[in-house]
Amino acid sequence: MKYKTLVSSLLCAGLLAGGLIGCATEKESEAKLAAEAKVSRADAEKTALSKVPNGTIKEGELEKEKGKLIWSFDIAIPDSKDIKEVAVDAVTGEVVAVETETPQQQAKEAAEDAKKEKKEKE
Repeated sequence: MKYKTLVSSLLCAGLLAGGLIGCATEKESEAKLAAEAKVSRADAEKTALSKVPNGTIKEGELEKEKGKLIWSFDIAIPDSKDIKEVAVDAVTGEVVAVETETPQQQAKEAAEDAKKEKKEKE
């Protein structure tokens, strides 16, 4: 009985440590990307919002996409369930993409992101 408790405790400790290392690695990579950015999040938000009059930023992140460092923002469109995804180059400050996503596309993207995160944790 004590053996099972000990093994279970060690297994839980190992899983916890692995999760903490994963979190630390993620934060380190976010810090590394932030150090590369020449455009602040606030400035990138202003640029992105200029493409969606009266829009509201729902979420944003700094990421590498197709080899470019970009600020990516999901912006709610007034009186619509669609969102605009606006990508701003984090080095030059230029808008590099503007796409409209329907609720169905948003759900599909969320499912793909969840699947990707799960795979990364394995």
